[in-house]
Amino acid sequence: MISSVRGTVLSVGLDHAVVEVGGVGLAVHTVPATLATLRRGEQAQLATTLVVREDSLTLYGFADADARVLFGLLQTVSGVGPRLALSALAVLEPDALCRALADGNVTTLTQVPGIGRKGAERLIIELRDKVGALTPATAPAAAPSADHARSQVAEALAGLGFTAKQADQAVESVLADGGAELDTPALLRRALATLGRKR
Repeated sequence: MISSVRGTVLSVGLDHAVVEVGGVGLAVHTVPATLATLRRGEQAQLATTLVVREDSLTLYGFADADARVLFGLLQTVSGVGPRLALSALAVLEPDALCRALADGNVTTLTQVPGIGRKGAERLIIELRDKVGALTPATAPAAAPSADHARSQVAEALAGLGFTAKQADQAVESVLADGGAELDTPALLRRALATLGRKR
């Protein structure tokens, strides 16, 4: 099991980054919010898990060990594989996902593509009692200023291959549509959704 990687970021794609470890470039699949923190040429450390299939070895990366544990926990539920588990973590922050499971919030869980009402109810039944240890007890940090979030998201989008003009327009569109109170990861997700609709 590869439980973490640390090295130089060689490239950042839409759904993965390549991190050089000991002269070997490892493709690490992760969520947009984590990709937004990575910069080509800089050092990065990610908690990881290796998913072994008959025809593939796929490495998934996470900002911290709790997100990795939640990724594994989701897959203990019938019908949930690594792609759906990663999709859940892309749409919902780990603490929001834990709260939704603990509170039995079907509406929140069905925001994840691929999870319908029955799937959400199954997740709640099987994981409600298991996510308590992962739910943060601390108060959430103050949201960054709109200007700071705007520049971070625009830079992240540029790193994902969008032009500066596309990135700025997407961010401005989200902010104009009531996104001024969003934190950076949420703003990034909304901006990516906006760009996806335009493609």
